[in-house]
Amino acid sequence: MRHISLIFCSLLFICCTAYSQGRNQQLHQLFEKYYRESQQLEPLNATFAGDHRYDDLLPNDGTIAYTQQKSAFDKKYLHLLSGYNRNALNTADRISFDVLKEILEMDLERMKYHAEYLPINQFASLPLLIGQLGSGKSAQPFQNLRDYENWMRRISAFSEWADTAIGNMKKGVSLGIVLPKALVVKMIPQMEALAEKDTVKNILFQPLNNLPPAMPAAEREKVKQSFLQSLNQQLLPAYQRLANYLKNDYLPHATDSAGLSGVPGGAELYRYYVRYFTTTGLSPQEIYETGLREVARISAAMEEQKRRSGFNGTLQEFLTFLRTDRQFMPFKTPEQVLQAYQQIYDKIKPTLHTMFSVTPKTKFEIRRVEAFREASQNGPSYIVGSVDGTRPGIFYVPIPDATRINETFLGMEATFIHEAIPGHHYQISLQQENTSLPSFRRQISFSAFTEGWALYCESLGKELGCYNDMPQQMGALNNEIHRAIRLVLDVGIHTGKMTREDAISYMLTHESISEEEAINSVERYMALPGQALTYKTGELEILRLREKCRKKLGARFNIIKFHDALLGQGDMPLSVLEQYMDEWVGRQ
Repeated sequence: MRHISLIFCSLLFICCTAYSQGRNQQLHQLFEKYYRESQQLEPLNATFAGDHRYDDLLPNDGTIAYTQQKSAFDKKYLHLLSGYNRNALNTADRISFDVLKEILEMDLERMKYHAEYLPINQFASLPLLIGQLGSGKSAQPFQNLRDYENWMRRISAFSEWADTAIGNMKKGVSLGIVLPKALVVKMIPQMEALAEKDTVKNILFQPLNNLPPAMPAAEREKVKQSFLQSLNQQLLPAYQRLANYLKNDYLPHATDSAGLSGVPGGAELYRYYVRYFTTTGLSPQEIYETGLREVARISAAMEEQKRRSGFNGTLQEFLTFLRTDRQFMPFKTPEQVLQAYQQIYDKIKPTLHTMFSVTPKTKFEIRRVEAFREASQNGPSYIVGSVDGTRPGIFYVPIPDATRINETFLGMEATFIHEAIPGHHYQISLQQENTSLPSFRRQISFSAFTEGWALYCESLGKELGCYNDMPQQMGALNNEIHRAIRLVLDVGIHTGKMTREDAISYMLTHESISEEEAINSVERYMALPGQALTYKTGELEILRLREKCRKKLGARFNIIKFHDALLGQGDMPLSVLEQYMDEWVGRQ
């Protein structure tokens, strides 16, 4: 779901007047109407955005009726957009016009490929999202009686969604459109864990442990009984049905192939995902070749680090040393790991003013990943804060075993810069806080821009006071080559160039990574075709645009102004970004 969230309250640094003059008020009314209707059509997006009017809704998006409704909605707004002369719009309005047009056209195209036949995976799908929301520690509020009633209505709809998903998977089986076996075996225990009836083991019972203190005793008892009834009669049985179907019926039909090349129509579907996620016209082969070049370049930089360290041996032996030597695994408790990330944050804080003129108002926290998600997480991640400020942006750290957390192959400094500050937290929070943007654009996320920005931020590590020793320098290089490898593996897996085992072997050869982490990474690429391409593709485009702007402006180039401009109009397709930055250069 592109719209789930993932800019500035003041645009003084980007010449406000240029954007406000000639603003098309009628077009902005259209944008706001689109946003209101889209939030009701996709209410989970509204919940994550802090709009709680639709917290009780959960559309059954795998049905023909919903697809027809969504198609009619998209076509209606494409028709309404066609009534405006794009070339007569000012810069800001033209960007918003192009962004909305891209969203609508790509959504309509996706409907041709019947993605509903593959409704779940072990990394990002509704069953896991419901588990996260139902933990009481995510975007779904549990502050009063109405909140609990909203959640109970929402999970009653999940039961219907699960049955539709099973029906769609059965259709997929009949057509040969099925997931790889390697993924299905990981999904089964996830569904079983969320079907667990033990109130201590299952995170879905957590809201009962945190009933609002101000709630009257009689009301608390009513909520408790209704909540338990909803879970035991609706939600948990739905998860159990999913687990049973996956184990007993779906798994025997799952494919041995690693990617989309192994299913009917897979090649065409993959080309769509490449366009959807990269927001470029690059072909899979072009991306594959870029990946090979980047892997070679970064490998050479790693060789230089090995030489400087005085290590005697091959690069692969050096990577093994970094991955396995206990000196690079200094932690004994989860608290120590979390504290190490806090220390990185404290180191970066004093340098941020040299890169940015504005900081987000949204609060920020570092937390450990919930137990039910921890086993399937292959590294820290970021969850966006709410627009209204009630929920902070959260840097989530999986710590299944603190003693095995390796500061080198994890690239702790680079990871924090990417996932938290100034990566995702800055870009997403500032976008949400930018009241000059239409509402729909304050919530939108194009992965190539979002992830490209975050990876680009890793290249700023030295300026941010980081990468001052060999472990962190190698960690940064290891993080970078990891994203370059993704270009090779994602394309390789889904075009039939690579098997799952080939991809795992390639990772183990070219980066400092454990076999377990390599397996998790490869299976993520198998489950989410095209998404892994966005990091390097976006970073390389931002670096190219920075150099282009630097050459045009010469001595007038200012990195703070460049960053402010890059973030000042929010998330957008890479195909739109270059036009915008060209106009920005012309105004300097």
